[in-house]
Amino acid sequence: MVEIAETMWAIDPEGAGGPEILVPVKRPVPTSGPGQVLIRVAAAGVNRPDVAQRTGRYPPPPGAPSILGLEIAGEIVACGDGVMPELLGQEVCALVAGGGYAEYVVADAGLCLSIPNTLSMIEAAAIPETLFTVWSNVFERAYAAEGDTVLVHGGTSGIGTMMILLGRIFQVRTIVTVGSDEKCAAAVKLGASAAINYRTQDFVAEVARLTDGRGVDVVLDMVGGDYVPRNIDCMADDGRHVSIAVQKGAKAEIPIWKIMQKRLTLTGSTLRPRDLSFKTGVADEIASVVWPHVEEGRLKPVIDTTFPLEAAADAHRRLDEDHIGKVVLMI
Repeated sequence: MVEIAETMWAIDPEGAGGPEILVPVKRPVPTSGPGQVLIRVAAAGVNRPDVAQRTGRYPPPPGAPSILGLEIAGEIVACGDGVMPELLGQEVCALVAGGGYAEYVVADAGLCLSIPNTLSMIEAAAIPETLFTVWSNVFERAYAAEGDTVLVHGGTSGIGTMMILLGRIFQVRTIVTVGSDEKCAAAVKLGASAAINYRTQDFVAEVARLTDGRGVDVVLDMVGGDYVPRNIDCMADDGRHVSIAVQKGAKAEIPIWKIMQKRLTLTGSTLRPRDLSFKTGVADEIASVVWPHVEEGRLKPVIDTTFPLEAAADAHRRLDEDHIGKVVLMI
């Protein structure tokens, strides 16, 4: 029988603010319900949505914990009704709707993936949020396939590096935009077909040059705002544009005639509020199609920096610095 504490340390600020509000507080250990497991957390990924929640721009969906954190790795220490008891003691990583910045978290059993010996706990914690996001948006929603070309902004972010890695595995050409020559070199070394420094180069002109004027099949856009019409200029006939964040603004003026001429599809999604059946479907596909590559050591996340839980504020500050890959909290 695993001994479980009654209280735990967690990052659960009561209001919005800067990184300084991220201080450990005591909270009750949650209880797993039907179809859920309780995980003793070893590490938790740090993501842009966490920053948005901290600043009051991305509240948790109904029923989700107010504790920050959308992805974790750890050991299952209790199982709710309907969960196979054989899962007890297994090391897993999981996508959660909140609660990851804590010593314990409840996760839906269907959103857990077994950690193979090719991954450390830190690496495993850095996978779920970006993998679920990229897979569901690029490979499912935009149906990217072998031979396609994908343009990704923020190429050395967690999302960007995951797209590069998946592109390399599934023979999808990845062109990225980044903010420095150092990041260009890092992206190409990781497997990007090309990297464009948006501070010194016009990415629309560069994409045209790199594709011999054809354009890209898919754009994965985290920027929004005035990037959207420029993205459309980068797209090939029958291209698909997927919006997943709006860092430069939630409104854009788009050239409808170009959409008509090129037969473009403009779509987008948010992952966190989606229902369990959708997320479980994504998890099942990842388990069958992607996870074998993880088990064989061909897919490992890029880790930038790790911090202890009590330094969560520094972890959030790191996201605003010149980082490459994922920032992870060690619990």
